Amino acid sequence: MPDLNLIESYDYELPEELIAQTPVEQRDHSRLMVLDRETGDIEHRQFCDLLEYLRPHDCLVLNQTRVVPARLRGVRDRTGGKWEGLFLSLHADGSWEMMSKSRGKLQPGETVTVHAESPQSESPQQSVDDEAGVQLELIEKKEGGCWKARPVVELSDEKSVWELLDRIGSVPLPPYIRHGQAKPEDARRYQSVYARIPGAAAAPTAGLHFSEQLLQKCQQARVSIAYLTLHVGLGTFRPVSVSRLDKHEMHSEWCEIDATAVNTIQASKEQGGRIIAVGTTSMRTLESAARYADKKEVETLKPWRGHSDLFIRPGFQFHVVDGLITNYHLPKSTLLVLLCTFAGYEQVMNAYQIAIQQRYRFFSYGDAMLVLPGIK
Repeated sequence: MPDLNLIESYDYELPEELIAQTPVEQRDHSRLMVLDRETGDIEHRQFCDLLEYLRPHDCLVLNQTRVVPARLRGVRDRTGGKWEGLFLSLHADGSWEMMSKSRGKLQPGETVTVHAESPQSESPQQSVDDEAGVQLELIEKKEGGCWKARPVVELSDEKSVWELLDRIGSVPLPPYIRHGQAKPEDARRYQSVYARIPGAAAAPTAGLHFSEQLLQKCQQARVSIAYLTLHVGLGTFRPVSVSRLDKHEMHSEWCEIDATAVNTIQASKEQGGRIIAVGTTSMRTLESAARYADKKEVETLKPWRGHSDLFIRPGFQFHVVDGLITNYHLPKSTLLVLLCTFAGYEQVMNAYQIAIQQRYRFFSYGDAMLVLPGIK
């Protein structure tokens, strides 16, 4: 057994042609590997077969965050050089947290002008002149290559921020999908059918496999559905730059679970149902809420909102989640570490090798895995 505190232990070789560049035509027709976390047994199905593995009173927990058009392109006003940015999150004071890059060295206080890449929907924010572009001031450089920035135009509320991004931004595809170059259909497909709360810079991709019809079938089969929110940002995808996991610092992400969701989950547990997180973001929110709702270590799930920097790694004790639906993750990523911690290192790494042999499609637009305690 390798040292599970070393990031090198979570490496694997993936043929480039297995990185999915487009989604399957029908959301719920992707392939589904079913992994028994108790025995390591594996079955190969389609995602539309999901209900065959669910029982009455099980509870699916979905992340209802909505991806905003977070990718921005423009020019530096001082030099005229090209500039690219990625909106990460909105702070209470109205400032933005962003990734920001340009060929030259960016300086605090300088401005960039962002231009829409394609015509966007109409917005009531009439003070914005689309042809002239929108100015952003780069206020302060933060750790990890992030910047604190602020639009020069006055925005009245949070809704107006999303309207502005709708006008000037584009879909923030990961770089391994067409080098980040979005197509018009990505605006719909890189978004779950139940996405409601804007604020994410990337999609919680396990949810992309659900169609509205499949969700209805789940409810008809007496499978409960609970919704929470984690705005996916840098914390989920930030590379591990240190060799030891206990030295890696997770970037925090805003999340919330309300009383309605908590009551649904608790009712399922009381009736013998299993709590199945749809995506690693749902798992992190649930396990964060179980620990931080009272600002101390606890094991009871309670309503909670706040920023989580929870890093699920070997030695972690799960208090809420029984099962997980997830996509296939990048080598040496915190998401793969989470999956190995939940389902067992040897079982997961073996499942990944089988997925490669069976030509599963990997990463955001790829196929899915269902991890359950007992699949027979």
